[in-house]
Amino acid sequence: MLALNGITEKQMGKKIPMWQILLVIILGLGIIMYSIFFSYGELHMPLLCAAVIAAIVGVINKWKWSYIERGILSGIDRSMQACLILLLVGIIVSTWKAGGVIPSMIYYGLNIINPSYFLVTVCLLCSFVSLCIGSSYTTAGTIGVAMIGVSIGIGIDPAMTAGAVVSGSYFGDKMSPLSDTTNLAPATAGTDVFTHIRHMIYTVTPSYIIALAAFYILGRNASESAVSMGLSEILQEEIQNEFVVSPLLIIPVLLLIVAVAFKVPVLPAMIIGIVSGLICMGAVQGIPLVDFFSIMHYGYEASSTAILTDAYTVADIIGGGGFNYMLWTVSIVLCSMSFSGVLESTGMMASLAETILKAAKNDGLLVLITICSCIFINIIAADQYLAIILPGRMYKQAFEDRRLKNKNLSRCLEDSATLTSPLVPWNVCGATMSGFLGVPTLAYLPYAVLNYVNPIVSIIYGFTGFTMEKMTDEEYEKVLEQRELDAAMAERALAEA
Repeated sequence: MLALNGITEKQMGKKIPMWQILLVIILGLGIIMYSIFFSYGELHMPLLCAAVIAAIVGVINKWKWSYIERGILSGIDRSMQACLILLLVGIIVSTWKAGGVIPSMIYYGLNIINPSYFLVTVCLLCSFVSLCIGSSYTTAGTIGVAMIGVSIGIGIDPAMTAGAVVSGSYFGDKMSPLSDTTNLAPATAGTDVFTHIRHMIYTVTPSYIIALAAFYILGRNASESAVSMGLSEILQEEIQNEFVVSPLLIIPVLLLIVAVAFKVPVLPAMIIGIVSGLICMGAVQGIPLVDFFSIMHYGYEASSTAILTDAYTVADIIGGGGFNYMLWTVSIVLCSMSFSGVLESTGMMASLAETILKAAKNDGLLVLITICSCIFINIIAADQYLAIILPGRMYKQAFEDRRLKNKNLSRCLEDSATLTSPLVPWNVCGATMSGFLGVPTLAYLPYAVLNYVNPIVSIIYGFTGFTMEKMTDEEYEKVLEQRELDAAMAERALAEA
């Protein structure tokens, strides 16, 4: 195992026995499940308790606390960009709500969207936007929030809509060359991003068709059984009473898409979205400058008191957002990364992967093990980046030794690690999607069809061999030569150290 920056190999402990690793995992998951189903329902304290248990086991096995602490800080550091994105999305939501951007999308959406095709439309729309900007977070936090409002107005279960939002957002996230995970997976596996994207088309196409078919069926059934109580009219009337509504208010959305399309980095692009929202607040809605900071920090407080359903008021839909709104999610990220950092720094995750790899007797089993490992790490470590990186490192040589091209590994990593991350309540992505959409992760999970169908399709391809391209003898020889070169460079670096 490689030492973390600034810490020597002498500070690393002995290999932790598998029974102790399994004990950490069982206790950690047990505490989390207890909290969800029997206690206060939150994840912060259980994740911290799991991190403490893992750290105690590490110390018992002679791992220095300084090394474990550095592992925790490394895990948190890895999530910092995601945390900044979350906070900025919270501000975008508040300014776009106060500026009438999201309310206008809801207003016109209620007019033009056919309830029977609503879920299909939501999935397609979120897919397009996410493909353009390469961010599932931004898509769900803006377009997704608006679609939840529309679904309530037309009497469709918000959990179904959240599933369609998640499916569409993560389709674009995994297929966009602008996405971080779409670049991380091929970099880890040893291929290029466009080869990776082209290879994913084979698994995502049938998965996407199945998802759209499911959303069509769900949408038709939901629209037929929905009880019409004039919710759409009430919501539209309240929006008109509180905001200036105009189709021109879609401009901030277009600006954000154009900014990312022209390769403006994600954080500056989001600031552009915030500035455009502030302009709409002042110039269109007439909100005084003195209220700008308060709205950005604490969210927009809607004045409507109308009640739509037992679970939702109009204020819930057209109000909210803000920097403070996302702190709950960011705190879950910090807690989950603490647990993840202990597991990774003490070698527990690597030991698990090595043990599992012994069962890979053929190509199909290797693909199955890779995908299951990514899902398992999403559950245990709560981090989609680690779920890509660790299996990618551990199984790269196994794929190569079976003469499977690197793009097969990169596709497996993204089909599983990226897509299943929003299905775990305490995962960074699951907590984020739930926070944005106001729907518990376990409630929308059954409806996030693409996210669990795609890994199944990828496993089927592994066992059938369909599109699992093999290396030529010359390509495999180059792989072996590169391994020898890497080994020599590692020995030289160790000697110099």
